[in-house]
Amino acid sequence: MSIFRSEFPSLAGFLVFAAFVAAGDLLNPSAIGVGPSLALLAVIFLTVMWCAFSVVRHAECLATILGEPFGTLILTLAVVGIEVALIVAIMVSGEAAPTMARDTMFSVIMIVLNGLIGLCLLAGGLKHKNQTYNLQGANAFLAVLVPLAVFALVLPRVTHSAPGGELSPLQASFEVVMSVLLYGVFLAMQTVTHSDIFRQPDAGEEGGAQHGAVVRSIPFHVAGLLGALVPIILLSKKLALYVEFGIAGIGAPLALSGFIVAALVLMPEGMSGFRAALENKLQRAVNICLGAAVSTIGLTVPAVLVVSWVTGHRIELGLDYAEIVLLALTLVVSLITFGTRTTSYLQGAVHLTLFAAYVMMIFDLS
Repeated sequence: MSIFRSEFPSLAGFLVFAAFVAAGDLLNPSAIGVGPSLALLAVIFLTVMWCAFSVVRHAECLATILGEPFGTLILTLAVVGIEVALIVAIMVSGEAAPTMARDTMFSVIMIVLNGLIGLCLLAGGLKHKNQTYNLQGANAFLAVLVPLAVFALVLPRVTHSAPGGELSPLQASFEVVMSVLLYGVFLAMQTVTHSDIFRQPDAGEEGGAQHGAVVRSIPFHVAGLLGALVPIILLSKKLALYVEFGIAGIGAPLALSGFIVAALVLMPEGMSGFRAALENKLQRAVNICLGAAVSTIGLTVPAVLVVSWVTGHRIELGLDYAEIVLLALTLVVSLITFGTRTTSYLQGAVHLTLFAAYVMMIFDLS
């Protein structure tokens, strides 16, 4: 594959952004109506996803060079960068809903812990029966995820120092400092002191070029990864504008916008984890999925809180009580799933059932 062909998604992203800049207000959603706006939303969505797949490809090549867990960590941080860019763009565009960041982060957790984990365990279990992974590594992810999720998405709802699901200044400051410090401690454990527990047990090696990707030098793939991230960030505000207008235009639930952003961000990463499960590399799938959930709470929450301080946008993180029940159930089932060293397709079916319940709740307007 030639360099031009492999890097064409990044070029396409820049060209689409340039086209929107050149058109100016001619393509404003309020000027062209709901139908054309949804068509342009599809164009932006597909372009951003194409660039996101390019990000994942470069991250997987870096994973081949650097090995686990560093490769997966690069992929996770790149995806978090995309997620933060999209959330911030929606927060500062128009009359952004104060629950947008919360809905997106909750969607990420539900999609990752139930949708992606469920698919990986179901497909991997059907193909390989029982799959093994490093129990200590999965437990480390969950040990960090559970308190981070409760502090960020549950505590603001049940405390009375701020109205509704908002955080008081003291709570927000604690959330930022606690999330960054706890994620920093986890990062040190993952990459320095205990990196061995995040590797596939009883496996010789995980290296080699993956899925036909041409592995080049580290600087090349770092530049390619950043080059694919930039058009995503540039298009994020346009995407936010059309998502907001389209959701209102068709009368869809507001929480659907968070689901769309989360699905867009996680699609390439999820496919990478799904392929790993099919190849009987469950540890890589676990690293990708649980790593995405941990980094979403550990890094995205502080980022959006800082943005809300700087821009003055009101933000609500506390979930409604029905969502708290679903979050608690998801965390408990995840602890049970990753409480033994082997998994089967039954556990995958259970997680997919919880994911179906989450999607149902999005459209339950009663």
